[in-house]
Amino acid sequence: MLRIDLNCDMGEGFGAYRLGRDEELLDFVSSANIACGFHAGDPATMRSTVQLCLRKGVAIGAHPGLPDLQGFGRREIAITPAEAYELTLYQLGALQAFVHAEGGRLQHVKPHGALYHMASKRHDLAAAIAAATLSVSAELTLLGPPGSELLREGAAAGLRTASEAFADRTYRRDGTLTPRDQPGALLESAADAAAQVVRLVREGKVLSQEGEDLSMRADTICIHGDDAHAVEFARDIRALLDRSGIAVRALGQ
Repeated sequence: MLRIDLNCDMGEGFGAYRLGRDEELLDFVSSANIACGFHAGDPATMRSTVQLCLRKGVAIGAHPGLPDLQGFGRREIAITPAEAYELTLYQLGALQAFVHAEGGRLQHVKPHGALYHMASKRHDLAAAIAAATLSVSAELTLLGPPGSELLREGAAAGLRTASEAFADRTYRRDGTLTPRDQPGALLESAADAAAQVVRLVREGKVLSQEGEDLSMRADTICIHGDDAHAVEFARDIRALLDRSGIAVRALGQ
């Protein structure tokens, strides 16, 4: 049977602000990437999201980002590899403490936003993130885009890696995501997102914005939890996967 991991960014509220419908989303995904307090999240949100994941049987991952609450971690900051190591280690350690306290296990690491894209292109930042991940546990899986420096440096460090595609984003002909500030960056239809996911799993292909088929391996597929229609997208994607005979399972299960 074909299988795929569905992951979702979660725990991205902060203080009095709540973002996303995490409890509902957890009914449709197999893995959660929990914000660790830099781009979003706070101690109370981290703890409650960990508890929700354990109650619903969803695998837990860390979602470390740049220290930029106002920009939601989506603006590039000129950091050194040493700083990338330190901020990643700091955030993984914080989330791991909550996971341990609740009797769970941290499964994976997925950098957020600008940090994810910067480390996907720069081997020095990717190596620093991989080193920080390895410092926490050699059992963690590092997520990154297909063919990225994140995956190369993660494998070089001896970590398990997982190639990630996106359910609700479009791609350019070079295999990179269409920037969010450009038209058509996001898929607006749940049906279109579901069809893109099933084709990725079945054929290993995705249609670029230029109308060309791209070959793309996906071990895990992300649904963005901060989108207004995230629950509807997740529900429709999961339903089409079920109807297509594709099992949704966390990485390593």
